[in-house]
Amino acid sequence: MAILRILLQDSRRSLQDIGTEVGLSATSCWSRIKRLEAEGVIRRYTVDVDPASLGYRDSVIVQLTLESHTDETLYEFGRVLATIPEILEAYLVSGDYDYYIRIAVRDTRDYERLLREKLYKIPGIRHSKSHFVLRVLKEASVPID
Repeated sequence: MAILRILLQDSRRSLQDIGTEVGLSATSCWSRIKRLEAEGVIRRYTVDVDPASLGYRDSVIVQLTLESHTDETLYEFGRVLATIPEILEAYLVSGDYDYYIRIAVRDTRDYERLLREKLYKIPGIRHSKSHFVLRVLKEASVPID
C-alpha cells in the first residue's frame, strides 16, 4: 500500500524514487505496480486539472427524477449523459431522486444554456433540482490503509 500512497500523491515519481522511499528496488516497484494495474486497483493515470483555470468557475449538483425506470430508459439516459462534456459525475442513487449529477459551468448563464440546449432535451426527465456549490470543503481519493 505504500507504493499506492506515493502514486496517489504524485504518479510521475520515478521508480527509483519510489523504491528508495519504500525500501525496494526499482524492478520490484515496477512489478508491484504492474500487478496493481492487472488486478484493476490502478485503473488509469491522469492529471488533476483546476476547472477554474479553464473558465469553469462553478459546479452544480443536479438531482434528477425520470418518468420511467425501464432498462431501456436507464441505458439511454446514461448514454446521453456520457456525451455531455460538462457532466463530470453521474450517480444512480436511492431515495427521492434517481440521479445526482455534478456539472462544471462557467457561470449561471452557462448553466442556463446547458439546461436548455442539452439536459432538458434528454427525453424522460420528470423533475430536477439544482444546487450551486458555494465552496468545496473536501476532495479526496479513496483512503489507503
